[in-house]
Amino acid sequence: MRLNYAAFGTGIPVIAVHGWTADHRLMTGCLEPLFTDRPGYHRVYPDLPGMGGSPIGDVACSDDMLDAVDEFVTTELGDDPFLLVGDSYGGYIARGLAARRGTQVTGLALICPIGYPERSRRTLPDPDVLVRTPGLLDGLDDGEAAEYAAIAVVQDPETLRRFQAEAWPGIRIADMAALDRVSARYALAEPPESGEPFTRPAVVFAGRQDAVTGYDDFYRLLDHYPRATFAVLDRAGHNLQIEQPVLFKALMAEWLDRVAESME
Repeated sequence: MRLNYAAFGTGIPVIAVHGWTADHRLMTGCLEPLFTDRPGYHRVYPDLPGMGGSPIGDVACSDDMLDAVDEFVTTELGDDPFLLVGDSYGGYIARGLAARRGTQVTGLALICPIGYPERSRRTLPDPDVLVRTPGLLDGLDDGEAAEYAAIAVVQDPETLRRFQAEAWPGIRIADMAALDRVSARYALAEPPESGEPFTRPAVVFAGRQDAVTGYDDFYRLLDHYPRATFAVLDRAGHNLQIEQPVLFKALMAEWLDRVAESME
């Protein structure tokens, strides 16, 4: 399978995997500003099968998704070392890829990661909106308003603008009929943390108000990531990177510094 992707810059490869039903724009929106003043990285943003510009093909489960991304890395990078970033479901796939690729992955960043793939097992806070701008959703179509309001903890003009630019375009074009068969087999056959620990620098972001993946479940997996910074951010839900952009950029920059140091 040939995945659609966007790529920018030259240098050390960075593979960034978006979340469920979004596309590469979810990742370019939060990561590209980080590299404006940090040259020397080749950023690669694939669309997962059934999302963005990538056809679903015969992908029928999360293991097939992982195989597709693994094949993409082989085609694009071969055995070259690379950094890996994943958001939510994309982080789940990234964790599986890190388990497969071992030391080829020189650093791992996870945004709002899944602890348990089964939603019924997750420890989640009650939904809460901390900032609500009156009239913000007026004029939006019902689908767009519902998608934004369902996970936005900070509902203000800037988070709406970024949602419309980075998340909604992918959500609108996702092949939902085909993805339904994947969601029925959402869990990977082999849990990503079932093998050897990931000992390279890592950073894990969790939203204190994230009612989709929560924060407590992944905390229990931290022994698998002995060099991970684990940041639980207040005033952040499942849109953490657009609700806490300053802290997100600062911690990502520090992670890049740690990865660079470990490669010297």
